[in-house]
Amino acid sequence: MHFTAEDLLNVTFASEPLPLVELGMAMVAWQRTDEQAVFGRWRSRVGRELPGRARPLLDLLRPDGDNPQFVEPYARGLEEALAVVRDSGPLLAPGELHRVAARAPGSASWVRALWAQDREAWDQLGGALRSAYEAVVAPHWPRIRQSFQADVAWRSRLLAAHGIKACLAGTHPLAAWSGTVLEVDGPPHYEVRLGGRGLLLMPSPFWTGRPLLAEGPDGPDGRCVLLYPALTPLPLVGPGPAQGALDALLGRTRAAVLQSLIEQRTTSELARDLDISLPSASEHTRTLRAAGLITTERDGKAVLHSVTGLGVDLLHNGG
Repeated sequence: MHFTAEDLLNVTFASEPLPLVELGMAMVAWQRTDEQAVFGRWRSRVGRELPGRARPLLDLLRPDGDNPQFVEPYARGLEEALAVVRDSGPLLAPGELHRVAARAPGSASWVRALWAQDREAWDQLGGALRSAYEAVVAPHWPRIRQSFQADVAWRSRLLAAHGIKACLAGTHPLAAWSGTVLEVDGPPHYEVRLGGRGLLLMPSPFWTGRPLLAEGPDGPDGRCVLLYPALTPLPLVGPGPAQGALDALLGRTRAAVLQSLIEQRTTSELARDLDISLPSASEHTRTLRAAGLITTERDGKAVLHSVTGLGVDLLHNGG
């Protein structure tokens, strides 16, 4: 992603999570197989609770997150978002139909009916979105907002203390800067020039992959949106009020991991001391390392983790 100086001056955060954007990410997260230590139980629960009426959404929302944008409108309320989806019908591009139909795991006839403006197909889409939202997103909306707001608060602080490059590089473990180009390793490979339009940052507690770049709410000539994994994914956000700012940001277990690493520890020691599984301890250290809160080094066969200066500062001010 190529930035100009104007782009770097026009990076802002979204003000709040959006219902159908989060639904899209939730449906994607349910189909993925990564980060099982964090999302495994949540995926099993969604599999049991997702209504059959919502299943057609799987033809549109695929595990890589490269979804047709008309089903993820930038609208604040569910009713408003559903209306935007319905109004988008006449604007669907034929080229997008071929791409979506080729990726659909089921029959493409329903997808083609959407592009043909078939009323029954659009009623089916509206019903699928509503029933999926009510089952997967609505019951957890306070926790979704908590994860979103905590991530924005953390990255705003990171921005103030270390600058925009550190803020953006922390959106993914494989993100790195080369001059004014932000690179994230891994397929698919593509290149985007922002051209002075700027960037809107949107964390999602459901998304687990590398950051996704999408057209923003102002269309192709406006700012792009970078959707990235929130520091604390939904399964780690406690159901009740957080006991402190650090718990709100990281989740109780991850906050405990960070606190434990005031003294250098191995992953196995963390798992033992905090009574969590080894895969879970590995997931927590990976995310904390990506955020610049801990550092990891190898000493022979041992892998040792310890808190960084930034992590100490967070513990001191956020505990």
